[in-house]
Amino acid sequence: METKKHRLFLDSNVILSGLFSDRGAPRVILDVLSLDLPVLIGLTGRFNLNEIERNLQKKMAVALPIYRLYLPKLKLEIIPLPSQEDLRPLAETADDKDLPVLASVLNGKADHFLTGDKRLISLIGEKGGFPFKTVSPAEFLDKVLPEILAGKRRC
Repeated sequence: METKKHRLFLDSNVILSGLFSDRGAPRVILDVLSLDLPVLIGLTGRFNLNEIERNLQKKMAVALPIYRLYLPKLKLEIIPLPSQEDLRPLAETADDKDLPVLASVLNGKADHFLTGDKRLISLIGEKGGFPFKTVSPAEFLDKVLPEILAGKRRC
């Protein structure tokens, strides 16, 4: 029987927090993904990476080389920029700035969307109907990951 591979989409804030902190849930998630476990596939969007690089360039340009050195070690699958057609059905589900992220999560066929944005988690929960589970990094580590590793979570 083939092992279920859980697709985890990381929002920009999870990647940034994990790269620039030596502790906390985002850092642990990045460390777990770098282990290349057969049950986890890490994803993020080209939109998210562009946002990270733009913020680093503006606020911490000296960190860009370190970011570029360590990002490949995460072995993230990069979802291409969504098209306007991808965004249209999502109008009214979240703020305009978050629509490309949601479209990327959908295009990446993610099982879980990990974000530290509590407002976005709340909006997605209110709208419902998404084929992925939205969780904070801490909730992922406390509840979801143990179930995945125990083979209990089917998505």
